[in-house]
Amino acid sequence: MQNLHHLKKEMVDTGVVVIDDIVDTDTVSILRAELEAAIEEDSLVRDSVFDAGMVHNCMVRGEAMCSLIQNKKINDVIDALFTPYAIIYAYQSSSLYPGRGNYGSRIHVDCPRFIPNYITNLGAIIALDDFTHDNGGTYYLPGSHKSESLPDQSFFYENAKQLSCNKGALILFNGRLVHAAGVNRTDTARHALTINYCRPYMRQRFDFPRLISTEQLRQFNDIGKRRIGMDVRMPISLDEFYLPADKRLYKPGQE
Repeated sequence: MQNLHHLKKEMVDTGVVVIDDIVDTDTVSILRAELEAAIEEDSLVRDSVFDAGMVHNCMVRGEAMCSLIQNKKINDVIDALFTPYAIIYAYQSSSLYPGRGNYGSRIHVDCPRFIPNYITNLGAIIALDDFTHDNGGTYYLPGSHKSESLPDQSFFYENAKQLSCNKGALILFNGRLVHAAGVNRTDTARHALTINYCRPYMRQRFDFPRLISTEQLRQFNDIGKRRIGMDVRMPISLDEFYLPADKRLYKPGQE
């Protein structure tokens, strides 16, 4: 992994860092197969939704996609560049098919809140294929996370850079970074998984502690449970509220 000091500075200055070889080649192949199977399943029941082709809640769509939550390399850098108490806001996919963009091709930010010098959301892209100019590597505007307003389209594309990386790489970016997926001009689909992390006091897109099965929960270590929000559950009774500290649903010290 690159020097941590350099990664922190790059995140502050540009709003994005790329870390190579986070996921090994064999695991990437398994993740890609699981994702394509999930995309095919969804196409049979939800082919007309606005984000068709995007798989939501990937942790319940494949064993390898679930295990990615506990990837040590990913969690170590999340701890260092964001917060050890981060929880998953959303876990979904991003695919670009030949000749097309996708829902993420609009110029946008992933976090509506602007708080100077404070990250509320950190985006993570796990590349399951190489990101290149030709297959729609993500465009981003360096330093745009420091601005409250979004640029117009002409300014964005005149000043944007395009991400390139090898499959298995991790792309991390400030949720306020202005970005847009490109257009895939190759004849092969380009796949990625995306995880949006947020502060532990924020709400998640789905109620993951209830969504995930008991069997899956048993497979998670303490970090995996923390990431899906098991340490910040709301009590539903006074009995739960007054549980001993070591059994509380909302753990103390979450920052």
